[in-house]
Amino acid sequence: MSKAFSSLEWHIAGRYLRAKRRASFISIIAGISFLGIMLGVATLIVVMAVMTGFRADLLDRILGVNGHATIRAYESRFVDREALAARLQEVEGVVLATPLVDGQAMLSSGDAARGVLLRGLPIEKLQQLPSLQGNIIEGDLADLSQAKTIAIGARLAERYGFKTGQKISLISPRGTVTPFGTAPRLRQFKLVAIFRVGLSEYDLNFTFASIDTASRFFGFGPHQGAIDVIIDDPDLIDARAPDLRLAAGEGNYLTDWKQSNRTLAGALEVERNVMFIILTMILLVAALNIVSGLIMLVRDKGRDIAVLRSMGASRGMVLRIFFITGASIGVVGTLAGLVAGVVFSNYIEEIRQLLIWATGANLFPAEVYFLERMPALILPRDVAQIALMALALSFLSTLYPAWRAASQEPVELLRNE
Repeated sequence: MSKAFSSLEWHIAGRYLRAKRRASFISIIAGISFLGIMLGVATLIVVMAVMTGFRADLLDRILGVNGHATIRAYESRFVDREALAARLQEVEGVVLATPLVDGQAMLSSGDAARGVLLRGLPIEKLQQLPSLQGNIIEGDLADLSQAKTIAIGARLAERYGFKTGQKISLISPRGTVTPFGTAPRLRQFKLVAIFRVGLSEYDLNFTFASIDTASRFFGFGPHQGAIDVIIDDPDLIDARAPDLRLAAGEGNYLTDWKQSNRTLAGALEVERNVMFIILTMILLVAALNIVSGLIMLVRDKGRDIAVLRSMGASRGMVLRIFFITGASIGVVGTLAGLVAGVVFSNYIEEIRQLLIWATGANLFPAEVYFLERMPALILPRDVAQIALMALALSFLSTLYPAWRAASQEPVELLRNE
């Protein structure tokens, strides 16, 4: 009788879980507790996977276009831009350091007009950008080597009906200075490529050209603009930044991707933490259901407890029987929730497409959420954390009812029957 978690204790706990007709209400409460734990765990896994995937996908696409750090001159002009780029390329961890020219422009064609960001890079560097590799849906980036040619995003092309080979006008505020003010510079460009990064904001507002074309358009000299730096691991930018600043020298400053996207990354992290706290409340409510269900079970099984105690069962045995009963609900609910959450997360995009087809509603619109598909990234660390938390809440919720069952005297139990 004194053996911890003996087969007899498991047998009695199993019988209590399989309620008879008289205790069917208790069985319903146990079922609701199981569903609460399962849905809480599954929802937590799905939400954390989507939030993690959203952040990873968003930052991957942003960094695939922008680079991980940008070096600019305080006086808007480098002493020797090419030499500085070569010096930065030698810094440990730097994969690519390339001259960059960028600026705001107004794009127009016929009745269409929109503000865009024009970025000019060397053609060979432009073709190495991760977000553009394999994402050209029309035309060829190699054609940007021709004078007065540009590439635009797919959403911009779809919105205004642009096609490759079409002439598009760009207006730069950096125009010719006259006695009456600055006259904007207007140039016509041939559209030679259309890309789809998958980030709606970039597909709508970014345009690319060769660095020579962009420099002529903005009126920049050979040592103006910036230098874009890509390192081996974006998360190591804080460790690489001191070496990059040292290589950049005085008169130049560095802006890394964390500084440029601090608001977005911070908002995503806050939202992720808040969602975790809110959904944890679901697990807490399910754990409280286990408490109430076990308390009712203890009251219903008072005669059984008295008989067990009279036959020599110890307080520890009674405590373990009811602990097994409550913990079994939590363990099975947690395992079912893990399976459901992982499966749902892996097929969440297919489920979204099915719901769109069934309802006709535009779920997860790209204009609002920036991405054109529902991302999900399951981290083993998150799954383990959720599982441990669910099991801990389940085990803790069984302690009080189990202690209450074990602390009652057989005489009192029989008197209350």
